[in-house]
Amino acid sequence: MKKLIAAIALLAAAPAWAEDKMTVLLDWFINPDHGPIIVAQENGYFAEQGLEVEIVPPADPSAPPRLVAAGQADLAVSYQPQLHLQIHEGLPLKRVGTLVATPLNCLLVLEDGPITSPADLKGKKIGFSVAGVEEAVLGAVLGKYDVALDDVELINVNFSLSPSLMTGQVDAVIGAYRNFELNQMDIEGVPGRCFYIEEEGVPPYDELIYVANPETMDTDKVARFLAATEKATQFIVNNPEKSWEVFSSTSPELQDELNARAWVDTMPRFALRPAGLEAGRYARFEAFLKDSGMIDNINPVSDIAIDVTAQ
Repeated sequence: MKKLIAAIALLAAAPAWAEDKMTVLLDWFINPDHGPIIVAQENGYFAEQGLEVEIVPPADPSAPPRLVAAGQADLAVSYQPQLHLQIHEGLPLKRVGTLVATPLNCLLVLEDGPITSPADLKGKKIGFSVAGVEEAVLGAVLGKYDVALDDVELINVNFSLSPSLMTGQVDAVIGAYRNFELNQMDIEGVPGRCFYIEEEGVPPYDELIYVANPETMDTDKVARFLAATEKATQFIVNNPEKSWEVFSSTSPELQDELNARAWVDTMPRFALRPAGLEAGRYARFEAFLKDSGMIDNINPVSDIAIDVTAQ
């Protein structure tokens, strides 16, 4: 009888079910781009889906996709343009969801400077951080104005994009995020101007996506993760000020003017349907990379991206 009572007591004390653990690697330190992930965590939406999610900022920003490909994490926040190239390199990765559904990248110049059009960049210096896709993007923008990549001097400024522009080291930078660098420069009293790449000849794409290893991923867990971030995105859109409070309360480092401004500028760009897949967007960008000479052949969309809710 005592054993029976003890067993009943143990059952009563145990949770109804154990939460499934997931590890999600971010692309960078936590910032407003990650709003839906952090709000889903703070508001308990992951728990509602039976998930215990560990959110990990990277020590090396280039590492998360490779760690996911190696089976060391469930998901990584990454970039659509880089995904195309990584698949051609042989990494077992696929896009399984979208976080930010528009480009954030822009060609950034000084607002009051001599560059009033990309055509003015002929013979000028352009800073960049990551070789590869940035060259294809820049080539498309400049090509619209009959300026070739050979007509400009490319300078690797590492991740010092806006400082290199503000100090005159370069005349423009590619790879600057319109929701951050523009605000940073304005706060510093040196306003900038963006040439938006999707208006200048580059096919629109998803700036931030979730990638998984299709050979090892748990489709059900990924679908539940995306359902939680979709609910978080709806909360953000419906409650912009409250959601900022929820997000910024997680770290004192987030509670400054730059992050507050970036939050407002990023909100309209969050994917309202993170699991939804527009196949044509991935097909067009794959073709763009082929035309730019970045890849030798074209992969079918099914090799690049999936809708896990349709599996």
